[in-house]
Amino acid sequence: MTETNEWAELLAYDRDHVWHPYAPLPARSAPLPVVSASGVRLRLADGRELVDAMSSWWTAIWGYRHPALDAAVREQLDSMAHVMFGGLTHAPAVELARSLAALAPPGLDRVFFADTGSVAVEVAMKMCVQYHANVGRPQRTRFLALAGGYHGDTLGAMSVCDPVGGMHHLFGGALPQQIFAPRPPAGEGVDPGWEAEVRELARRHSHEIAAIVAEPVVQGAGGMWFYDPGYVQVLREVADEHGVLLLLDEIATGFGRTGTMFGAEAAGVSADVMCVGKSLTGGYLTQSATLCTAEVAQVVSGGEAGCLMHGPTFMANPLACSVALASLGLLASGQWQRQVERVGSGLRSALAPARARPGVKDVRALGAIGVVQLDHPVDIAAATQAAVSRGVWIRPFRDLIYAMPPYVTTDDDVAAIGTAMLAAAAAG
Repeated sequence: MTETNEWAELLAYDRDHVWHPYAPLPARSAPLPVVSASGVRLRLADGRELVDAMSSWWTAIWGYRHPALDAAVREQLDSMAHVMFGGLTHAPAVELARSLAALAPPGLDRVFFADTGSVAVEVAMKMCVQYHANVGRPQRTRFLALAGGYHGDTLGAMSVCDPVGGMHHLFGGALPQQIFAPRPPAGEGVDPGWEAEVRELARRHSHEIAAIVAEPVVQGAGGMWFYDPGYVQVLREVADEHGVLLLLDEIATGFGRTGTMFGAEAAGVSADVMCVGKSLTGGYLTQSATLCTAEVAQVVSGGEAGCLMHGPTFMANPLACSVALASLGLLASGQWQRQVERVGSGLRSALAPARARPGVKDVRALGAIGVVQLDHPVDIAAATQAAVSRGVWIRPFRDLIYAMPPYVTTDDDVAAIGTAMLAAAAAG
């Protein structure tokens, strides 16, 4: 059977039997078959190469087949691929926890390893509820979240996502009912009306709030929305005023994407609990972590259960820990800052012409993120095809055409991404 026939058979089975993210079954459109990836390029079965402007959903910050990351996986395979973390430990996990604590905002030096970003959020929420139960406030089980936010697809995480415009409104009746503050307005400075409303919400519900939940500076899958770091400072103040915890979701914003190592750093704020994931392993393996302060860990561990009630089967997988250590080592070199600035500058320049295009509502960039927002829902198929025909892979959603390229993307490839996004905006 020829390779073409093999792929035809695979794609037929894929269409009828394999679910893809946020897609029906059987599929309405065929995905593009990838046979390899190197640098910032995906090679398709038909021989075409695409610049990956998505970093494989914001994870592959060093691109593909990076020598240091490849070597870390190979070296770890020579000793063990996995061992249970219950009752056992291993050097990659301990060293990764140490490295995360060193990079994180001050005080966040207690580390729980999880499987995915959604699970990290679930763990964080359980941590907050257990904390209050153990200090005699068992009624504090709800969360104050921001409209426009996105925190994952599992039940607890869905409950703190945007309840109206988010992708999980169909499940509203099955989810815990949380408290939502307005989305922080765009622009510089903190809007006094927004601050007054948030402070009043917190005052009114302080008896039942376990934590305030937010993605600092950038709301990702909720709309690629950028907001002033001053809003994060307000959330910290409000949490302190009412004795609730501040839970910051840095899964998309962490490890340099917004221009600082973590989004909260732009606000000069430390959380009580922080979630990381996505680019933690440089896009090689699934891994996330929930970090907390020593005080939170002590209280959680000192109650009736005597522990944090969670334990993923693949917790602290040695392969994932080893490659994450290698990725954090690359970050520690400091070169990422210049790379992110360069990518961001290139995106701003390349996307600037979109401001004058019909159908474009806004153009914005922050760190290594570039966004073209339309005044109508994107024709995803047409926009994607327009970019692919120009040698670039993007994944538009809602009214957004955006890019979050690997930090190592060259200036020429950033320019190509911009050209493809302009074409996608015209087609979509």
